[in-house]
Amino acid sequence: MEAKLAGAARLWVEWRAGDLSAGELDAPADTPGRPARPELLPPQAMPRRQLNGRENHAALIHALAHIEFNAINLALDAVQRFPGLPPEFYGDWLQVAAEEADHFTLFRDHLRAQGKEYGDFPGHDGLWEMALKTAHDPLARMALVPRLLEARGLDVTPDIQRKLKGFGDAPGAAILDIILRDEIGHVAAGDRWFRHLCAERGEQPEAAFQALLNTPGVPRPRRPFNETARLAAGFSAQELAALSA
Repeated sequence: MEAKLAGAARLWVEWRAGDLSAGELDAPADTPGRPARPELLPPQAMPRRQLNGRENHAALIHALAHIEFNAINLALDAVQRFPGLPPEFYGDWLQVAAEEADHFTLFRDHLRAQGKEYGDFPGHDGLWEMALKTAHDPLARMALVPRLLEARGLDVTPDIQRKLKGFGDAPGAAILDIILRDEIGHVAAGDRWFRHLCAERGEQPEAAFQALLNTPGVPRPRRPFNETARLAAGFSAQELAALSA
C-alpha cells in the first residue's frame, strides 16, 4: 500500500519533469495491486449503516478511504490501458492518481484518529468491476467512470458533509471540501477526454452518453444532482435536465 501511494506521487513528479513517457509505462493488469485487507464483498453484500455511533462513524470514514484507494487504481489503469492517445491524456490521469493518493492518505489518517486502520472493515470492488467492463474502449471508460461513478461522488458529498458535521466531525467534513474541489477536476478531465473521443468518432457526446447508460448492468444517475459541481465539471444544463427527467 505504501509503495502504491509513493509510486503514484513519483510518477506524477517524473511526468512533470519530462523524465517519463507513456511508452515507458507498464502494461495494465486485470487485478491491481492491493493490500491483504480489507475483505472485498459484492456491493450488495455490504452492510448498510447509519451514522449513529463511533463504530459506524469509523465505517463511513473507511468507506470513503476505500473509494479513494480504488480511484488510484482506476486512474493508473487509464494511463496503462489505452495507448495511442495524446500525451495530455496520460498527464491528466497521472495527476489524478497522485491526487487520489493524497485523498486516501487524508482519510486513512483521519481513520487512525478514530482508533481504526484501513482494512478493519470490509469493502466492495464495484469501481474496479466497472474498470474491467470498460477496458475495451477509452470512450466507454471516460463516460462510465469519471462521468458516471465519480460524478455520483459530486452529488452525494454535500449530504455526507452535513451528516459528518451533525455527528461532530468537522475535520472529516473539511477533508471532503478538499476532495470535492479536486474531484470536480477529475470529472472534468473525464468529460474533456470523452468529448475529445466523441469528436474523433463523429459522435454527439450527450447521445453517446445516454446510449452507454442503457448498457445492461450500468447504473443510472440518480437525483438529486449537485448541479453546481456538475456544471463546473463540464456537464451542460440541457444534459442535466435530460438526466433529471
